Amino acid sequence: MKKIKIGNNPYLLPMPMVIVGSSIGKRPNFMAVAWVSRVNAKPALMSVAIGRHATAQAIQHTGEYSINIPPVDLVKETDLLGIVSGSDFDKSSLFEIFYGSLRKAPMIRQCPVTMECKVVQAIELPVDVLFIGEVVEVWSEERFLSDGNPDVEKVKPFCLTMPDNRYWSVGNEVGRAWHDGLGLKDSLSRTAEKA
Repeated sequence: MKKIKIGNNPYLLPMPMVIVGSSIGKRPNFMAVAWVSRVNAKPALMSVAIGRHATAQAIQHTGEYSINIPPVDLVKETDLLGIVSGSDFDKSSLFEIFYGSLRKAPMIRQCPVTMECKVVQAIELPVDVLFIGEVVEVWSEERFLSDGNPDVEKVKPFCLTMPDNRYWSVGNEVGRAWHDGLGLKDSLSRTAEKA
């Protein structure tokens, strides 16, 4: 099949949906974000890219934020968080909120996995601000864990695709990381030895 050009506005397929928590003054604030990723192993660093909205201003002011992983049953609430501004609407009224050790990084009790982050770097991009934060602590509940770790089938996260702007649940397991390629590696090694 012939490859064709489709422009220069790429999106990863899919992008995990999270809710970023911040504090506007004394009020907890939340925003839906899909541009999120772990960017370092030790210390554990998480990045979020946010437009210059109330949330970005709040994080720049406090140096703290939370990342909350919503389950599929919070799709409507999560979507609303990306529609209304924290300057005009008290988004915290949608959730039960709790705090860890960071007092300006509100977390959502209804989210199966939450993490509180302290900003280590804020990078001003042409349109967005990329916040890189060190994870201070990760929070969950026993019912969302298997062998002490978050279980994707129990957490039930969802993803976003763009530019079609649709949400998707996580599908079936298709393999095991750092495992399934070992047989292929052995096969390639044997082929190279024969050559």
